[in-house]
Amino acid sequence: MSDNTRDAVVVGIDFGTLSGRAVVVRVADGTELGSAVHEFSHGVVDHELPGTGERLPPDWALQVPSDYIDVLKNAVPRAVAAAGVDPDDVIGVATDFTACTMVPTLADGTPLCDVPEYAGRKHAYVKLWKHHAAQPHADRINALAAERAEPWLPRYGGLISSEWEFAKGLQILEEDPELYAAMDRWVEAADWIVWRLCGSYVRNACTAGYKGIRQDGAYPSRDYLAALNPGFADFVTDKLEQPIGQLGDRAGGLTAQAAAWTGLPEGIAVAVGNVDAHVTAPAAQAVEPGQMVAIMGTSTCHVMNGDVLREVPGMCGVVDGGIVAGTWGYEAGQSGVGDIFGWFVDSSVPPSYTEEAARRGISVHAYLTELAAAQEVGEHGLIALDWHSGNRSVLVDHELSGVIVGQTLATKPEDTYRALLEATAFGTRTIIETFNTSGVEVTELIIAGGLLKNPLIMQIYADVTGLPLSIIGSDQGPALGSAVHAAVAAGAYPDVRAAAAAMGNVERAVYQPDPDRAKAYDALYAEYVTLHDYFGRGGNDVMRRLRAIKRTAVSR
Repeated sequence: MSDNTRDAVVVGIDFGTLSGRAVVVRVADGTELGSAVHEFSHGVVDHELPGTGERLPPDWALQVPSDYIDVLKNAVPRAVAAAGVDPDDVIGVATDFTACTMVPTLADGTPLCDVPEYAGRKHAYVKLWKHHAAQPHADRINALAAERAEPWLPRYGGLISSEWEFAKGLQILEEDPELYAAMDRWVEAADWIVWRLCGSYVRNACTAGYKGIRQDGAYPSRDYLAALNPGFADFVTDKLEQPIGQLGDRAGGLTAQAAAWTGLPEGIAVAVGNVDAHVTAPAAQAVEPGQMVAIMGTSTCHVMNGDVLREVPGMCGVVDGGIVAGTWGYEAGQSGVGDIFGWFVDSSVPPSYTEEAARRGISVHAYLTELAAAQEVGEHGLIALDWHSGNRSVLVDHELSGVIVGQTLATKPEDTYRALLEATAFGTRTIIETFNTSGVEVTELIIAGGLLKNPLIMQIYADVTGLPLSIIGSDQGPALGSAVHAAVAAGAYPDVRAAAAAMGNVERAVYQPDPDRAKAYDALYAEYVTLHDYFGRGGNDVMRRLRAIKRTAVSR
């Protein structure tokens, strides 16, 4: 750390699915001095379009970009005030974002939904990471790439997700070609917010590699894109391509406008953008090969570094320097985790449980957790598939859906709740085993995100995976990770590894697997694998057929 920044602080801003949070961090040791959260006023737009009331089709998930600016205006000044620091002591700011979350803009970065003539068109809005309506477009992208033996396809486990840049962009072209023509730039939200902060549009190496199919310095060829759709031939050159910024680099200085929004000094360093999951690895001091970080929230993203390049079936991607420079960054994930638990509580818990939880002054989740924790492994007689938001890894298919097998008239809410917790742990074990058998060994599992506060979930994950669980020593993992990158961008540390060593925080091996429970879970996991392969690998395509029936019914 440089001497002239010893007393300095930085601000990390984490843009999540429903809110944004800012944290003020001391550069010298990573101490979190103050934080604040601002809820998005529009949240997730998945039922009807703001202003027009147009009903959205199934699998749509949009956002309104002004909500992101409101985080800068509200969360940042409140975090600085809570920290009790002089704003002039802030030397840098960095951000992270959900991904792949895409903003269609004009050439100057104005979102198309903010242009009056396009405000009533659904494709003009931000497509959130959980927008899965481009699955048919992803299917075509994958089929053509496999047919042509495109060299980049194995870098993504053989399948490109409907959540990513190309599938969502192709959907706009084919469903609203006029809007596609008006769209000058197709921008990752991670880069759009940095553009708003510093006035410079720099693509970050992380999303360009993982979500933008950029490998070895190149995107998919014009010839390939033209074969998908002639109108898509110039997608990269016309809508996507932009200078690449490496993680931890300075993208520019804070503009006067952004300084007015945030209350921070004009001209301070603004770091290149990053993804909420990937930025968390340095915050958890997980920068060496074999250390897998599972960032567990509404979904789970699994990231790790490797010193070898391998093809891992169904991984979300492997990118040179995608997490830290000098190693291959691997990514996998589960599209629904906390979302599944929330859905169950919102839709299936009887009033008596809600009333008892209220009487005791705890949440329904806490009450169900308490009841579920009293059970032996397998006592509920259930097995579930964690595909309520589709499968991100290793099947990469968002037409898949959830399953619960074994319910009877005696099944209680806590039984189903525990089965869903276990299903997500089985999903993580599937990912870990796929990495191990592909030659990318997972030696440590580190948990970050909001779900680490639930001891039952943590113990289930340790027992199911057979691995000791370390936990990040921060409630603000992504924001702390962004702060680490802000310190590097400001010149306080020479690189992300050095900053992570000083500012990161992790507690090692907090949860240990129990041998007896682990053996019992092996039997349940075998049943999970049977269902996983039957519904997910072509044994029965009923889930896809049901999706098609649903879309037809809704269109009527």
